[in-house]
Amino acid sequence: MTALEQPPVTAPRVGSAGSASAGSLVPTLPGHWYTDPAIFEAEQERIVEAGWVCVALSADLAEPGAYRTVQVGRESVVVVRGRDRAVRAFFNVCRHRGARLCVEPEGKVRNKLQCPYHAWTYDLAGKLIAAPNLTQMPDVDRIGYGLVPVAVREWIGYVWVCVAPEPPSFEEEVMGAVVTRLGDVESIDHYGIEGLALGRRISYDVAANWKLVVENFMECYHCATIHPELTEVLPEFADGYAAQYYVGHGAEFGEQVRGFTVDGSAGHTRIPGIAEDQDRRYYAITIRPGVFVNLVPDHVIVHRMTPVAADRTLVECDWLFLPEVVRSGVDLDRSVELFHRVNAQDFAACERTQPAMSSRVYAHGGALVPSEHHIAEFHHWVQARLA
Repeated sequence: MTALEQPPVTAPRVGSAGSASAGSLVPTLPGHWYTDPAIFEAEQERIVEAGWVCVALSADLAEPGAYRTVQVGRESVVVVRGRDRAVRAFFNVCRHRGARLCVEPEGKVRNKLQCPYHAWTYDLAGKLIAAPNLTQMPDVDRIGYGLVPVAVREWIGYVWVCVAPEPPSFEEEVMGAVVTRLGDVESIDHYGIEGLALGRRISYDVAANWKLVVENFMECYHCATIHPELTEVLPEFADGYAAQYYVGHGAEFGEQVRGFTVDGSAGHTRIPGIAEDQDRRYYAITIRPGVFVNLVPDHVIVHRMTPVAADRTLVECDWLFLPEVVRSGVDLDRSVELFHRVNAQDFAACERTQPAMSSRVYAHGGALVPSEHHIAEFHHWVQARLA
């Protein structure tokens, strides 16, 4: 019997965030929750495949026929911009014999998707439109044997999909995370993310469990230790309290800091829609299971995370600026370098932690200090979905 089917009776359930009875330290998940392949497979099925996953920047699918293949849990999905400019998503499976329909990670077609195995061909709305000898089989239902659709939404300039037969409410699951963090949706709307342009994209291959990456992003107890550049820009982070610890709170720039850059120098043109009380502040949002949104006055940073194994996570990070800033060709390095360093420092910390998850010392887990108690709620969320 796997650890998922029968957790050790001595393994404590994670404590309640802020619980008076919990004391200063609250237990974490036991170590095998970060290493057990059975738990990872259950997470793929009951978390990743059951919820909304951010899979692409809408601008990556700017023209009709542009497509991207993405992994959502155990499923391959193809996302494509139709001739009507609507984005649609389908399981990347030919209805004939199950071959992978699109084998490239991204590309562009004119007006159809064709299976490279037997040439079954579908229009960009998923309908079966051609196949060898199809005219000799008039009884074939071209809609019924079309590509199987996947629920899709476009929001804040990104494409989100859900492969579940009955997707949960996007407003509650995705937009609700923004409300929980900022207090309302309007606060993120001020940044006009859907109108920003991609200035830089960096991909990271992290040798750590996806939950370690999420937990690291949610807390700042480590910031004074491993993020010297970040704490120079955001001095309050040196005290160990992450911006996500308080609803609606944004970490304030240091008094002498001019912009969210690696050396604190001035950044770029401020996003015009942000409110005055959002200026000179940094906001971080976690949208479960694997999206991090970082808001600063002149740009937005979006992380999209793909768990691929119990000990491996892929992260794609976008830096978004006003279109005129990107078009101008101005040097973005100082702005990008700050969070690139943060990412490298964070992911190295996660990779240092992953090996100990299989140690007998961590069999019953570790501890959360008070400034990390909100991570316990994330642990409860994971446990509830695997129950």
